[in-house]
Amino acid sequence: MAIIDFYDRGWGMDPDAIAYIQDDRSYSFEEVGRLSCRIANRLLGLGLPRETKGAIWAGNDVTAWACTLGLWRANMTWIPVNARNSAEDNHYVLDAFDCEVMFYQSQFADLIAGLRPSLPRIRHWICIDADGADAPSLDKWVEGASSDRPEVAVDMDDVVMLSPTGGTTGMPKGVMNTHRSCQTFIAHFMLACHYGAGQRPVNLAAAPMTHTAGLLAVPCTAQGGTVVVVSKPDPALIFEAIGKHGVTEFFLPPTVIYKLLEIPGIEKIDMSSVKYLMYGAAPMSVDKLKKAIDLWGPIMAGGYGQTEAPASISNLPPDHHFVDGELASDERLSSVGRPNPLIRVEMMNDDNEILPRGETGEICVRGDLVMKGYYKQPDKTAETIIDGWLHTGDVGHIDAEGYLHITDRKKDMIISGGFNVYPSEVEQVIWSHPAVQDCAVIGVPDEKWGEAVKAVVELNPGQSVTAEELIALCKAKLGSVMAPKTVDFIPALPRSTVGKVLKKDLRESYWQDTERKL
Repeated sequence: MAIIDFYDRGWGMDPDAIAYIQDDRSYSFEEVGRLSCRIANRLLGLGLPRETKGAIWAGNDVTAWACTLGLWRANMTWIPVNARNSAEDNHYVLDAFDCEVMFYQSQFADLIAGLRPSLPRIRHWICIDADGADAPSLDKWVEGASSDRPEVAVDMDDVVMLSPTGGTTGMPKGVMNTHRSCQTFIAHFMLACHYGAGQRPVNLAAAPMTHTAGLLAVPCTAQGGTVVVVSKPDPALIFEAIGKHGVTEFFLPPTVIYKLLEIPGIEKIDMSSVKYLMYGAAPMSVDKLKKAIDLWGPIMAGGYGQTEAPASISNLPPDHHFVDGELASDERLSSVGRPNPLIRVEMMNDDNEILPRGETGEICVRGDLVMKGYYKQPDKTAETIIDGWLHTGDVGHIDAEGYLHITDRKKDMIISGGFNVYPSEVEQVIWSHPAVQDCAVIGVPDEKWGEAVKAVVELNPGQSVTAEELIALCKAKLGSVMAPKTVDFIPALPRSTVGKVLKKDLRESYWQDTERKL
């Protein structure tokens, strides 16, 4: 199926059903579907070929999402632009990825005006919600365009998403995902989240729709469900939407979940409608996961994916957090679940050899979920996809029950005194302390050890713990080799716009005068 076919599946089930809700406004499948057709027909009328690159510079917004659907309906390529990123970062992406069409909200008009002269490849500018100084409004732009579904030839390997990597290790690369890889993600998700006959999901898009939340909205739509769009992951907006609309599923990164757990009176919030609270995109503290389960019941759903294998390499559904009615072991809870059914996952050594089950190596993935490659970077593609295997850069193992465990990113491993120290194991212990909101463990230069283990800690408001207490806790749990030699406390860890801790930024201040690859 082409990616737009999933929208049309829901549209065909009940054209008058509510597809999206934002604030107090509801949008039917028919309304958004016809708008996406007009956008697609207008794009095609410009003579633009398949895989033309288009971007939407907007916050979470239903009309902005309809522009994405319009690009897909014309078999063009969506460049996800996160409005929370810096203008410089987004400019780099738009220029490097050869963007030709830009839809933007009027609130970003001044910023767009400053960038426009240095983006000559963008030939078509459309302001979504107003007439721009040098751009028509979306309403005017689609005037006269047919609302009939256009007939467009589609190849399953046509690129429909050109997504920037996180940029935590340098300038972002462009990940080319196709109808094929997106179809596989959607199939994985629909297999993982079960709804009974006659039940339709209600998805909450709270995280940026330019990231996981947008892609997660597609399988909901394919089932005739409703996507509730909120402008930002604000706790008050999230909880209001859950209660008001009977939300059944939503995704949040662990850092946002940690903050929710510390809200006074959180135990009074009604989460009874929720079947799947999905977490991922970064490691999850086992202790905080247990707290969430104790608070909200069996709704937590873990998973693991990458931009290069979108959002669904493995899955830990709510019932797998339990064994015979009791909470599962910490080992199970620290996993990212079992590999999904439509791909193959193996551990490999540095010689690209598959390792026996249980041994630790680089997590490698093969199957239709894997990206087509990096845009205009065949050398990087060849380094990452070898003999059909995507090398994720993550280190891990699969246990005797088939659960995948991520030890760490290869680049984050610390070699201290000749011993390998995986930061995630140390972070799990530090997260267990009730005063700790979040932490990051990194290697810093040390004359004796080569690298010394350092913990950088963000505390919960109004709570305290000493460095000595945290070091002693780690020594008791892990031994002296893996325990931090030092602990720094900072008000807030540096994070990307999707909630990932930027360890590269933390390391820079400690490695400024060294040759270590950050």
